[in-house]
Amino acid sequence: MQWGLWRKLWSANLWLWEIILSPFIITEAKMKTKRLWMTTSIILFILLLISVFTGGFKTYLLADETQQEAVPKPPIEQINLQDLIDDDTVKGDPNAPVTIVEWSDFECPFCERFYQQTLGLIEKEYIDTGKVNMVYRDFPLSFHENAQKAAEAAECAGEQGKFWEMHDSLFENGVEGGVRSFKKFAKDLDLNDAEFNECLDSGKMESEVKKDMVDGQNAGVKGTPAFIINGKLLSGAQPFSVFKQAIDEALTE
Repeated sequence: MQWGLWRKLWSANLWLWEIILSPFIITEAKMKTKRLWMTTSIILFILLLISVFTGGFKTYLLADETQQEAVPKPPIEQINLQDLIDDDTVKGDPNAPVTIVEWSDFECPFCERFYQQTLGLIEKEYIDTGKVNMVYRDFPLSFHENAQKAAEAAECAGEQGKFWEMHDSLFENGVEGGVRSFKKFAKDLDLNDAEFNECLDSGKMESEVKKDMVDGQNAGVKGTPAFIINGKLLSGAQPFSVFKQAIDEALTE
């Protein structure tokens, strides 16, 4: 009987302690849950910030790269054409009323787009009819591995009177093969192999290419392709309609 009494007292004691401690146990559990939720929220917020920052940074880099090669820019102040023409080969009638000076890179995809989609239309409507002539100047971008030597190859071909033929070969066949490919293009164009190879291997035209770039930078060129149409800057691989408008305006001046 005494044992039964002790069991009842012990059970009552446990029950009393449960009543006393339960609020603290529940509170502690709630606090742990709250701390866990806060920690999780902070981590998610940090991850969100990182995502926004890195995403924005990538967008900036892409935008910057695109701007260097293709974003159209408004015309700038009038530029003296005679300072830009230099001794570069002219396509079309040298006495045509409108001159287009192009700065380009043989490895630039936007320059290739202009060559493939727009140049032929300009030739047909304006150059072949004597209204426009065109001067090509080099602007090889530093991050294009073969662009510098490709530019030199075109200049070396120009020494033998076939600048534009090499220009077309480079854009049509690509420059991925480097110097070996350029020498093959020269052979296909029936150039004097020995003279062309000596010109290209010696770096004879390196300074000519660099001069073109300096003149372009002084004229406001930031990337490729870029064009000066009768003294006004037009940037990017614009559609033919944009060039047509600019050329027609120049013809009325």
